[in-house]
Amino acid sequence: MSNLLLTGLGGFFGAMGRHGLSGLGQRVAGSPLLPLGTLLVNVLGCLAIGLLAGVAEARGPFTPARQAFVLTGLLGGFTTYSAFGFESMQLMRTGHAGLAALNVLLQIALGFAAVLGGMALGRQL
Repeated sequence: MSNLLLTGLGGFFGAMGRHGLSGLGQRVAGSPLLPLGTLLVNVLGCLAIGLLAGVAEARGPFTPARQAFVLTGLLGGFTTYSAFGFESMQLMRTGHAGLAALNVLLQIALGFAAVLGGMALGRQL
């Protein structure tokens, strides 16, 4: 199967996972303003890519096919930084600058921390 098709297939599953988990997270959080579902998906996506990067460092790089499916497709379809940017801007535009700033801070700080933690964990596997 070509890497282009593998990327598309991974993206399909990643996008479905993002849609389901983001919606569930938002419903569970119950906050109509702060996009906590997107935060959950972004942090988990950062953790996953950090974990996989750590595994690749410890055990060797992924094959091109596996990289196309998992990293480019699945995780690319799952993570939602474009949604994060849009939702933060919407908060600003609707007069919720404090929530927008909090959203940006949490997305970036927890994302970086999750990548670092995932890489450290991945190196141990």
